[in-house]
Amino acid sequence: MTQAQPPLLIVAHGSRDPRSAATVRALAEVVRTQAEGRDVRVAFLDLSEPSVGDALAALHAEGHRHVVAVPLLLGHAYHARIDLPALVEDVTARLPRLSVTVSDVLGPDPLLEDVARDRLAEAGVELSDPDLGVVLTAVGSSHAPANEVVSRIARSWDGAHGARVTAAFASTARPDVPAAVAKLRARGARRFAVAAWFFAPGLLPDRIADLVEQSAPGSLVAAPLGTDPRVAAVVLDRYAEALAAATRTA
Repeated sequence: MTQAQPPLLIVAHGSRDPRSAATVRALAEVVRTQAEGRDVRVAFLDLSEPSVGDALAALHAEGHRHVVAVPLLLGHAYHARIDLPALVEDVTARLPRLSVTVSDVLGPDPLLEDVARDRLAEAGVELSDPDLGVVLTAVGSSHAPANEVVSRIARSWDGAHGARVTAAFASTARPDVPAAVAKLRARGARRFAVAAWFFAPGLLPDRIADLVEQSAPGSLVAAPLGTDPRVAAVVLDRYAEALAAATRTA
């Protein structure tokens, strides 16, 4: 079949928590409203359906020969560097007429930082409060450069508006949430809030909220980035960048 623009396949991590996949699908709807009729699909690396392989096979069966996959990921950790490329390689080995271009990950991006700060404001957080400590929370990775991206964002926020800010990770990396709260308390923070460097609700964000409540009861917890139109805009930016690069090298 002939198509001016290849389909956009949003590839998310996947979760046992159904709220996560529901948020990804809702974000895909927002992307569609901005995408001027472009075919937008969703796939998951693990735990949710459809899998990346099934989604690509379905697109191939429909007659598509080029797909642009946009990883709904915030850093270059295992899933972006190893997992997704391996899945794509496996599919294209079985379906040699299918070409898959994988875009860059979504983060870091100034628009996503704006969304994260707005989520704090929606939770009642005033970043101008000099007695406030903000924990910018992310998943955490064994790949140190991916963690450094989050730490760098936290450093850029630290003191920029008045509040103290530091990063914390839900798994694998350090500091964890209790250590981050203790660090902010030692720097003079008397009130605490949590910013989410996550796309969707799920088990890890819930775990973070529990840890914060244990470490600093009454802390304000911001929602994940979610379905904000600016997140959709970044998805489309990555799609356009990847498609342009594929066209130049074709």
